[in-house]
Amino acid sequence: MSSGITVILYHVKDLDQAKALYSTFLGVQPTTDSPYYVGFESDGQQIGLVPDGNQSGPVCFRDVPDIAAARQALLAAGAESHEEPHDVGGGLLVASVKDPDGNIIGLRQQP
Repeated sequence: MSSGITVILYHVKDLDQAKALYSTFLGVQPTTDSPYYVGFESDGQQIGLVPDGNQSGPVCFRDVPDIAAARQALLAAGAESHEEPHDVGGGLLVASVKDPDGNIIGLRQQP
């Protein structure tokens, strides 16, 4: 796996309210602003807002060169499957697993 957390996603209920709050918090305007995702770039970190309100906390994603291999390694180490690898647009693949305590670990493979 590569080093560093590259993306942190917050699942929100009210996208407009969250966009205003995170713009203030981060001190920048969104670089991506759509009805299904609002993204901010701040000091090399991507902070994303997803309007589904399904999680109670953030999900951190790490870029990996081979998402299938990284996911399999985590499953072999005791993780539970959460989200199969899938394309979220432009060839960007994401997947996630849960650790034994139910925390979600995100994986991302660039096109």
